[in-house]
Amino acid sequence: MPNDSHQRAAEFHELAAHAHRAAAVHHGKEDHLTGHELSKQAMEMSLRAHQASQDAHQKSQDAAKKPGK
Repeated sequence: MPNDSHQRAAEFHELAAHAHRAAAVHHGKEDHLTGHELSKQAMEMSLRAHQASQDAHQKSQDAAKKPGK
């Protein structure tokens, strides 16, 4: 289902945003080691979100091309 793909992508985007916010808080408290690790996690989540968004977009295009639509 294309809708499920879009939901999954949205969840990854939310996780990435949360990790970015958490990293910023730790950097602001000069806890750079934890901030760096959270930034790394945020980047990984951002990459997953990007891939999930591309997959969802492709599935939507494929669904739109199906006969009878």
